Amino acid sequence: MSWLFGINKGPKGEGAGPPPPLPPAQPGAEGGGDRGLGDRPAPKDKWSNFDPTGLERAAKAARELEHSRYAKDALNLAQMQEQTLQLEQQSKLKEYEAAVEQLKSEQIRAQAEERRKTLSEETRQHQARAQYQDKLARQRYEDQLKQQQLLNEENLRKQEESVQKQEAMRRATVEREMELRHKNEMLRVEAEARARAKAERENADIIREQIRLKAAEHRQTVLESIRTAGTLFGEGFRAFVTDWDKVTATVAGLTLLAVGVYSAKNATLVAGRFIEARLGKPSLVRETSRITVLEALRHPIQVSRRLLSRPQDALEGVVLSPSLEARVRDIAIATRNTKKNRSLYRNILMYGPPGTGKTLFAKKLALHSGMDYAIMTGGDVAPMGREGVTAMHKLFDWANTSRRGLLLFVDEADAFLRKRATEKISEDLRATLNAFLYRTGQHSNKFMLVLASNQPEQFDWAINDRINEMVHFDLPGQEERERLVRMYFDEYVLKPATEGKQRLKLAQFDYGRKCSEVARLTEGMSGREIAQLAVSWQATAYASEDGVLTEAMMDTRVQDAVQQHQQKMCWLKAEGPGRGDEPFPS
Repeated sequence: MSWLFGINKGPKGEGAGPPPPLPPAQPGAEGGGDRGLGDRPAPKDKWSNFDPTGLERAAKAARELEHSRYAKDALNLAQMQEQTLQLEQQSKLKEYEAAVEQLKSEQIRAQAEERRKTLSEETRQHQARAQYQDKLARQRYEDQLKQQQLLNEENLRKQEESVQKQEAMRRATVEREMELRHKNEMLRVEAEARARAKAERENADIIREQIRLKAAEHRQTVLESIRTAGTLFGEGFRAFVTDWDKVTATVAGLTLLAVGVYSAKNATLVAGRFIEARLGKPSLVRETSRITVLEALRHPIQVSRRLLSRPQDALEGVVLSPSLEARVRDIAIATRNTKKNRSLYRNILMYGPPGTGKTLFAKKLALHSGMDYAIMTGGDVAPMGREGVTAMHKLFDWANTSRRGLLLFVDEADAFLRKRATEKISEDLRATLNAFLYRTGQHSNKFMLVLASNQPEQFDWAINDRINEMVHFDLPGQEERERLVRMYFDEYVLKPATEGKQRLKLAQFDYGRKCSEVARLTEGMSGREIAQLAVSWQATAYASEDGVLTEAMMDTRVQDAVQQHQQKMCWLKAEGPGRGDEPFPS
């Protein structure tokens, strides 16, 4: 409605807008509307169908509005609308200017980015050019070095060829000189030989006469020397025989010399036996806790620690069933009190499957009682042959010299203490067995005899008569196996892993549950086999890349140990009926 009041609605609000279109003139007005168009028909005007009544109604409404009391409000409203439109136009203009400025900044940024890329590309090209130039310079330097090296090698080769030529010429000259010297020497020797032969032929009679005279003179000298020596020896012997004092003194001296030599020889033998019986170790003894003079001189600190050490518990580190543990503890207490009261020791037989702790308990028994122990094996007696009797007497002589008392442990005693009536035993072994029976016929307060055997039924009856107490070491049960597994797991795996001194680590799992499971799976295995199983765990960890022992690795070694034990039992069953099920009666 703004055009009704003469208000401009142009873009900037200045001046009047274009007038409304007027109705077209009628044809033929003002001298004709188609003038200048030629004979063509006039085009159809777009205002030909315009209805002027609408304008009339609008002009009438405008006149009424001007005379109305709301004309001023309408004018204000129109002005406000016009201002709003102008503000919108100004905001659009500012947005356009902001867009232009943003476009300019983007152009500047694009130019800067393009300039940066250009500089980067120039820098890269410059570096590539510098690297290429450096590469060319290095290549030229290397080519120069190669050329110089080739030149040096060529000069060296020429020098070597020159030296070789000079050396060849010198060698040829020397060879020629040696050849000429050799020829001259041969000629000189030949001339001298000819001259000597000629002189010898001319002086042959004179030379023979000189040789004859020298031989006669030598013969005469030898005869006179023999004659003089015989005369002196005869006069001396005649003087010695006629002088009875000299004869008596000579005979007495020779007699005293013979007696001294014989006495020294016997005294040496006696002293050697005495020293060997008290200070040395018999050949049959494999291991002993008895301290010798030589060991004290070699290891004084260790010997002093052993002397100052206190008695240990007899069952420390030994895992047995409750009934067997009570019995062996009574034996340990009785042996210790026997040692204190200096009474007669009892002889003990320990029998059972191998690896059940017989040797370990014998050592602990000796240490608990304050005695020395000596370990020998029956397999060492038979190979000694005739020397077995002497070695057996030396063993018991050595045992009787112990001040603290000696526990003599004979492992695998059935190897030489067999029945004498059988034909399988040799005469030398029978004589050694008789010597053993002779030295153990009575109880002693110097030594205690402990026998260990896997087959006690092969003992000679006289051996059984010398045994005071028999102890059966059976295979460990479920509880004992679990204690053994825990003890060896702590010793060989857990302790090295926690100390950190070795290349051994332990993965995270329930150790107690695993030990109980291993004890359940190792039924029928001995304590030695369980100890070997723990050692195999340690070796498996050492063989791994990171040194970590996992639960799976332990399970694998347990399966291998169980299979090996079953294979051993199959071999034992194959030896005889019933041996694999119960090899030792209770």
